[in-house]
Amino acid sequence: MQDSFGRTINYLRLSITDRCNLRCLYCMPATGITSQHHDNILRYDEMLRIVAAATTLGIRKVRITGGEPLVRKGVIGFLEQLAALEGIEEIALTTNGILLADYAEELYAAGVKRLNISLDSLKPDTFSDITRGGDLGRVLAGIGKAEQVGMKIKLNLVAMRGVNDHELLDFAALSIDKPWSVRFIEYMPTIREQQWQHRIISGADILALLNQHYQLNPLTADRFCGPARPYRIAGAAGTLGIITPMSEHFCGSCNRIRVTSMGQAKSCLMSNDAVDLRPLLGVRQQSKLIDALKMVICGKPEHHCLGSDPDSTTPFSMASIGG
Repeated sequence: MQDSFGRTINYLRLSITDRCNLRCLYCMPATGITSQHHDNILRYDEMLRIVAAATTLGIRKVRITGGEPLVRKGVIGFLEQLAALEGIEEIALTTNGILLADYAEELYAAGVKRLNISLDSLKPDTFSDITRGGDLGRVLAGIGKAEQVGMKIKLNLVAMRGVNDHELLDFAALSIDKPWSVRFIEYMPTIREQQWQHRIISGADILALLNQHYQLNPLTADRFCGPARPYRIAGAAGTLGIITPMSEHFCGSCNRIRVTSMGQAKSCLMSNDAVDLRPLLGVRQQSKLIDALKMVICGKPEHHCLGSDPDSTTPFSMASIGG
């Protein structure tokens, strides 16, 4: 289905939990967030009903997010049911990698062939500081296990000045020998840290740095591709991507909607608007559910205003919405 600006919407990001086993400094405040009561979180059968309705409108790819999706009990069985839905061509999962070594084989068998792994440093101390206590060794072990079972891997790095900007070239180098996609993401002030403006490294600056050290060849994105501008270092096995939500929004090619773990359907991560799907999840209300999702797609804004007017959006934790 196309939205009112002619963009084909074929991609749903579905958060299955707001809970996480890390406390990344750009995702939530130091004080943490209050987790929702279990009764406020959608059941798996309700999520499957939403996805089934979305497929009738042309959704073909589903990405499972959180919080950290692997902390929710029963996730493997849910993914198996999701993969069995008619119309779904691709299931991907975003994870911080802490539990990945334990789940990689089951995830692959359940139908998840692609992983986005949040990894913001290759240095144990820096990684621990960013995640407020995370163990880099566990993440690296998880990546190794996922690669061993045959999963396609994307590494997502939020580039932050004064935090991990000295590691950008180290991350780019990972794509030379490994068939991984390494993506550099501009910092977004979703929680409004003090002096957040000083954290931002523009995509243009990242690209200039990479060009100083490597010959980069631009690539063409596929139809399910997200907002990254893809490149390949000459002769590299993997690829690089740059995501610029602040300096150069990619809204003109956005192909996604999202549903939070509490059943709020959003056409844009940065929008304050949402449609509550929970009243429409009865077994005899599928047509109303489809109409609600259609309204979300048709109401998708032309672009967000985060870069030009960050105060236009209410601060939020990425864990509560599904980044």
